[in-house]
Amino acid sequence: MTDDDFPDPQSGFVLTHFLVVSDQDRSRDFYQSVFGAKVLSERDPVIMKIANSWLILNVGGAPTDDKPTVTLAPPADPDHASAFLNIRVADIRHGAPSSLPSPRTTPAKSAPTSATPMVT
Repeated sequence: MTDDDFPDPQSGFVLTHFLVVSDQDRSRDFYQSVFGAKVLSERDPVIMKIANSWLILNVGGAPTDDKPTVTLAPPADPDHASAFLNIRVADIRHGAPSSLPSPRTTPAKSAPTSATPMVT
């Protein structure tokens, strides 16, 4: 990671979303291929720059000295969620790069397309 890539804003703030995942490689590949995220660190943790925010993907872990009762773990049941990441994207149906998948549904032209990927 270069100094230019480091999330150190000169004004305002930077949004970073930390996801605990069971497969860093699969999750990294998803955000890179679907959203064009820039990979700054390949693993442990995966650090990605995605649009104007940051995404950190890491496996779970035991408690730390500053949080002795907190254990991080990927979701045990994919049918239950305690958090989600909502990514709103522009309408990509017209002139989308061929590497992006087509939307599964056709929303009204005025409605933005959104996705809530839960890759673990």
